[in-house]
Order: sequence, then C-alpha cells, then structure tokens
Amino acid sequence: MKIGIIGFGGMANWHRETIADIDGLEIAGIYDIKKERVEFARECGLHVYNSLEELLGDKETELVLVATPNDLHKPLAIQAMRAGKHVVSEKPVTLSSQDLQEMMDVSEETGMYLTVHQNRRWDEDFLTLKKIYDENRLGEVYRIESRVHGSRGIPGDWRQEKEHGGGMILDWGVHLLDQILMLMKDVKLKKVYASVTNVTNQLVDDGFTAILTFENKTEVLVEVGTSNFIALPRWYMLGQNGTAVIRDWDLSGEIICAAGVNEKDVVPVRTAAGLTKTMAPRREDTIHRTELPVVKSDIRDFYRNVMAVIEKKEESRIKLPEVMRVMKLMEAIFEAARQNQILDFEE
Repeated sequence: MKIGIIGFGGMANWHRETIADIDGLEIAGIYDIKKERVEFARECGLHVYNSLEELLGDKETELVLVATPNDLHKPLAIQAMRAGKHVVSEKPVTLSSQDLQEMMDVSEETGMYLTVHQNRRWDEDFLTLKKIYDENRLGEVYRIESRVHGSRGIPGDWRQEKEHGGGMILDWGVHLLDQILMLMKDVKLKKVYASVTNVTNQLVDDGFTAILTFENKTEVLVEVGTSNFIALPRWYMLGQNGTAVIRDWDLSGEIICAAGVNEKDVVPVRTAAGLTKTMAPRREDTIHRTELPVVKSDIRDFYRNVMAVIEKKEESRIKLPEVMRVMKLMEAIFEAARQNQILDFEE
C-alpha cells in the first residue's frame, strides 16, 4: 500500500521513519510548500510531487497523511477523500466539532476511511496506568491526575497563532483528554471546569488545567504547563486501598497499597510548630510496595490497523465518535475557562 504525505514538517518526518519499519506500506511521495522541506525530502530519497493535485491524482496511492498546521486538516482531508483517497489526519483532526461532523459526512458520502493519528494511545505510561486501573489494583479509584510539564513555552511557529489552531489545549490537551476518555470509556462525564494560562503567549493558551467529574464520582485533573521548571508527576492515581505514581516518560514510579495491618501506635511527626499523627508516614509493615506493571507497545500497530481497515480485515482502533467526544470536551474546556464556570457535559 502506498501513502502520500501532505506537509512534510517534523511530525511528518517521524511518520516517515515509522513507516520505513512497516511491512506492506511505503511512501509514494510528499508535497510541501516550503523549499527547505522539499529539499530535505529529496535528501531522504523521497519522491516530491510538484502540486497537491499531482499527489491526489496518483492512482497508485490509496492513502494520504495530512500533516499540515491544524487549520488545514479539514479542507485537505475533504479534498483527498473526494479524490478517492483514504485519509490519516494528524491531531487534532480539526478545530471544531462542526468541522469534524462535515469531515465525517464526507467520509460516509465517499466511502473513504478517515482516521486520526491519536498516537498517544500507544504511550506505555498511559497503558501501564490503564492496566492498574482496569485490574482494580488500588481498589475504587476516586482521583486521577494526568500532567505534562515543560519549561520552554510554546514552539515558535504556527502553534503560537490562534488562526492556525495553536495553543496547548489543541496541541497536548487533545492527547491527554483522549487518554482519559479511553480510560473512562463507558462512564459519562458530567461536569467540566477549566482555567488557562498565558504566561509566554497572549494569543493562545500556553497551558491549562481542567477538572473533570465523572458519573461514578471519579475526579480527574488534566494539566499542561509550558513554564514549569520543576515538573510534577506524569500520572498520580488515588484509590481506597492505595496510590500509584508514574513520574515521567521513563516509567519510574511505584504502587503503594495498604497491607491490612492496623497501626495502633502511630509515631508522631515533629514539625517546626507542633506534632501530627495524621500526616505521619506509615510503617513499612503496614504497606505493600510493588513495581509498576509496565505495558509494552508498538506504535507501528497504528498503521498496521489502518491498512487492515482499508483491506476490510479489522475495525478501526481510532473511532470517529471517540474523536468527536474529545473535540466536544476541548470546546467545553475553552468555554468553561472563558466563563469561569462549571459546565454540564453529558446528560
């Protein structure tokens, strides 16, 4: 199967490197409006189309990757589907739920497969956290915190510009929110509250915090920061019987659960201004420490699934109603932050 790439920036080059290791898939060529990216593509040994029309007119190409700035995803995906091409769109698939519905309608009308590169469903930190949750290792979970923190602000390109779909809600939020909604797949999200930051950029959000309350009473905090010189843990999950932490991408962390031993004689902790038993650490004989049940993954499975869907051998692992739920949640976060109000989400 051959794939054409529209837009050959950094993420598209990541796709190139990934596709090189996938049997049965090869790059037909790329199209980009920037001379330096065209030259780089040629250095990589790729065919370069002279125009978008030439790429879409290549009869040997069944599949197109749209890896342009966010505001161009919708028109290019629709144009490609109407040209008889299946489409993989980089995330976010577009800028609004209304736009996404138009894209879904064209997919239905043309019979072309449309999917989104929600690649962080394959992140091993997420899959490990999901395993802990699914296996009920902490007992009933009542709070989950998901964060990514950096200290370099927003990249100095179109991601700083609102008209191109810039900002951290659309950039990183789309990943973290998708992960949470996959974790809580069958639970309605009832309430949404959010705030945004503009520390380094006044045009788009350079960070945000969202508090999500689900029907089962689980509270989830999702946070992205780009001015954090000391990062908080990537994941922190609290259950009735214990706590799990995943500190960073390297999967350092642990699970600590109660061992079922009553601690009758608590040794107080002496602080500068008094004693506390409530906040005293537990004795080691009253807890169990266990390593994280690390889950391995292979991101190449994304494209393997795309090919299998086109060949009518599998169902899509990225379903458009799931993408729509994330899009509507991002819209709710923008609106909750604007109003400084808690909003109802799903009835």
